[in-house]
Amino acid sequence: MPDALQFPIIDLSFPDRFSIANLIRQGCVDHGFFYLENHGVDEELISKVFEQSSNFFSLPIEEKMKLVRKNHRGYTALYAEKLDTTLTTEGDSKESFYIGPLADDLNQWPLEEDLPSWRSTMETYHQKLLSAVTKLLSLIALSLKLEEDFFEKVGALIEPLAFIRLLHYPGDLNSSSEEIFGASAHSDYGMVTLLVTDGVPGLQICREKSKQPQVWEDVPSMSGLHSLQILAKTVLWNVWKAVALSLVHQDSHP
Repeated sequence: MPDALQFPIIDLSFPDRFSIANLIRQGCVDHGFFYLENHGVDEELISKVFEQSSNFFSLPIEEKMKLVRKNHRGYTALYAEKLDTTLTTEGDSKESFYIGPLADDLNQWPLEEDLPSWRSTMETYHQKLLSAVTKLLSLIALSLKLEEDFFEKVGALIEPLAFIRLLHYPGDLNSSSEEIFGASAHSDYGMVTLLVTDGVPGLQICREKSKQPQVWEDVPSMSGLHSLQILAKTVLWNVWKAVALSLVHQDSHP
């Protein structure tokens, strides 16, 4: 039986920034993932986000469809997406809700009378996550042997296209005998992905995506509230291609 995956834990409050930068480099080269802690997103807020997310996905489908996705914001229904287009299945067994940059006025929001404090909770969450990523990017720059303000200097933090994606995996509601994934195999786009979970297992990674047959490894489940650790994945344009490939990953939630 293979050893369980061990990802580095990156403490954003640790004073020795060069040591932390080296751990980030190790995590990117070895796995493409690492955990974040002391990131500034507090336990109470994360709990509230999960609660409010559940409240939305519990609405009747006709209510959710009033906020169907446009301009990459809003609701995406069950089976509407299939990240791995080589699959013959109907689609991924998940529904989602996209929230984009707060300043461009393109986001869609549930009515306050239907879901009180929903919008304010998500706006606060967006701001807190963006702050955590800003701190992380300076460490990633150091891990690449660059000046720590490199990404700020090149304009990466000017009106960043930062998105929250709320995800709900209701389980396999299809009676078909075909294997159904919550999120089929894919590589992320953008600079950094932060994954906050409730501890339910399902995430898998494939470290050698060109090798056949592909070998998928389970990522150990860890609640986002356990030491407030957030799973992070770096993509960073093409810059990490010198040292690591963009990891293919999937969620095996049915």
